[in-house]
Amino acid sequence: MHKQDLTPSKEQIALLPEFARLGLDRIVLVSTAAQAHAARTELCTSKVWGFDTESKPTFVKEQVSDGPHVVQLATLERAWVFQLFDPECSASVAQLLALPGYTKAGFGLGDDRKRIQSKLGVQAADVLDLNTVFRERGYRKDMGVKGAVALMFTQRFIKSKKAATSNWAAPRLSDGQLIYAANDAYAAMCVFGALGLS
Repeated sequence: MHKQDLTPSKEQIALLPEFARLGLDRIVLVSTAAQAHAARTELCTSKVWGFDTESKPTFVKEQVSDGPHVVQLATLERAWVFQLFDPECSASVAQLLALPGYTKAGFGLGDDRKRIQSKLGVQAADVLDLNTVFRERGYRKDMGVKGAVALMFTQRFIKSKKAATSNWAAPRLSDGQLIYAANDAYAAMCVFGALGLS
């Protein structure tokens, strides 16, 4: 049987118990250089980080996004949500992403990498798109975080449409935005571990 047939459908995923997401007590909002420096110290104790970005959505056809506006990095203990409006904080994030020897694992990262290069002027080093890992193992083309969590943990990963299409360039992020952003990176970290890649 082709492994594609073993990938849970949307209907099957809807029936699964909920994936335990990080709460606000394990999410750190980073918007200054000092906070970014503290985040780096903690992140560098782990050789693998869950990774994702968020950009303010564009609603007009010709409109070009100037994102990312938020970068998320996570370990199995906590997640850091970096806002990029402070130039020093942005520079710190760029250094983190360019750091070799630290795997940055996530889903569908092609667009994220292009935007990071365009906005932060660096190439993210040692990026691992988990979709590629699933493809190499015989699963369908793009698993995505929901499919991967369902497959690896038999659980349903909740993603809020409202948060997904919200203003990520806002100076103050809502609790809902923080939970959404942090858990995208955290779930990728969990999947990486479950795949036995570390």
